[in-house]
Amino acid sequence: MDDGRWRALSLWMDGVAETLEPRPALDADLVVDVAIVGAGFTGLWTAYYLAAAKPSLSIAVLDKHIAGFGASGRNGGWCSALFAASREALAGTGGAAAVRQMQEAMNATVDEVGSVAAAEGIECGYTKGGTLVVARSAAQATRLRADIEVERKWGTTVDDLRWLSAAEATSRVSAQGVLGGTFTPHCASLDPARLVRGLAGAAERRGVRIFEQSPALRIAPGAVDTPAGRLRAPVVIRATEGFTATLPGHHRRLAPVYSLMIATEPLPPSFWDSVGWRSRETLSDGRHLIVYAQRTEDDRIAFGGRGAPYHFGSRVHSAYDRDADVFGKLRAALVGMFPAAADAQITHQWGGPLGVPRDWYSSVGFDPATGLGWAGGYVGDGVSTTNLAGRTLRDLICGRRTELTTLPWVGHHSPLWEPEPVRWLGINAGRRLMAGADASEARTGRPSRRAQWMGRFVGH
Repeated sequence: MDDGRWRALSLWMDGVAETLEPRPALDADLVVDVAIVGAGFTGLWTAYYLAAAKPSLSIAVLDKHIAGFGASGRNGGWCSALFAASREALAGTGGAAAVRQMQEAMNATVDEVGSVAAAEGIECGYTKGGTLVVARSAAQATRLRADIEVERKWGTTVDDLRWLSAAEATSRVSAQGVLGGTFTPHCASLDPARLVRGLAGAAERRGVRIFEQSPALRIAPGAVDTPAGRLRAPVVIRATEGFTATLPGHHRRLAPVYSLMIATEPLPPSFWDSVGWRSRETLSDGRHLIVYAQRTEDDRIAFGGRGAPYHFGSRVHSAYDRDADVFGKLRAALVGMFPAAADAQITHQWGGPLGVPRDWYSSVGFDPATGLGWAGGYVGDGVSTTNLAGRTLRDLICGRRTELTTLPWVGHHSPLWEPEPVRWLGINAGRRLMAGADASEARTGRPSRRAQWMGRFVGH
């Protein structure tokens, strides 16, 4: 695959300044101290922090394609403090204190990502403008206000999350039909491909070896098999997220669910004068079938959302990255929020799989007895959570007991997804239910009971 085809993966990959020619592949047996499968955010953050903590370690990272090929180079660029598990699920591990501990760690992680990017000279457009979630119907307003009430019960203060009036919300981003919204300062917008590619370079400067176009055929204690050689190591870390289901023995561990995005051409100053969006807040609204957006550094709107089908047997294929029907719906949603962008050219369309555990609960862990570790199941909130995973795996591998190793997600084991065809039926039924709930709320103005039921089903 040539440089141009790698750039076609996303707006972000298209904008990377460096060449995207692959690094050399693993072409013979090799012995190292730590082997990491996956050169996305999880694998590279882990390698980066481990190399800094113990420079004597030999660390090798493998990737089937190139660094940043997966969700790390294609996501919406939200470095947020969102964690993919319900408050109740976290409390089940360690009570209300565990909820607060996890949230404080996530809040701090948003800043940690920005600090590392600055220290390493990674120009990824990191801008901590917070997240604005607007209510564009009475049902959405009711739900967002209820969310704040729930958060207050878990100790979230007005400084962390607050309600904005319609005037306050539109003074930030003047979207169509805004009735109000919520705002949290704990999020930054960034260019994920420039961050992940810069992180790869930072890890290499610390002695980490990255082998690209080196697919893992099998992961086992002490070894990773590839087509051209066996990588032996006493520590082996699985960092494969949306591609986990393609590994032998992991078929039901994480469901690969597709999220798609579009991006406009750079929009003129007149558009931004009318819309605002001066702090580059990450933006969503209160619908059930999630949409997410940011104003890019070069004044585009990058707009994404769920809604693509889950494919039978947890299949992952490049053809699924593009779905004309979903792209059409994303454009309609974008124009619905910003009618002045109706004539804007869509210059990029892309997508890819993210990893969803059965209980919607991200996890990280390491077994010293086998030397096997993992992190993932971020459900689309991985830009920041991967950084926390990398620091946590560093401490676990080094045998340290720290505040990070006592977080409630450490050592969590999600149940396996149901066998097919139950998995296919359930995931796609849930997708259709959420889309139907949004349509129902648009007609009636009342919150959907079906969506509330679905939220309990997936752990929220």
